Amino acid sequence: MMKTKRARYTLEFKLEAVRLVGAGQSIAATAAILGLPDQTLHNWLKAHREGSLGGAGSKPVTPEQMELAMLRA
Repeated sequence: MMKTKRARYTLEFKLEAVRLVGAGQSIAATAAILGLPDQTLHNWLKAHREGSLGGAGSKPVTPEQMELAMLRA
């Protein structure tokens, strides 16, 4: 049985996702745009409210992905 690797996201990526939701976009739509599970985004929002949102820095986010996320918002 092979172990799957967990995705790791930068703090910048997480904060951008939180900002999109804060700007009025739904959690489901934001998660779909960014290609991550709804529950993950929900956890980030909760951690952000509590002031404990951190980043890993090992999953690169291309400028194109960030631009697409901002345009779709």
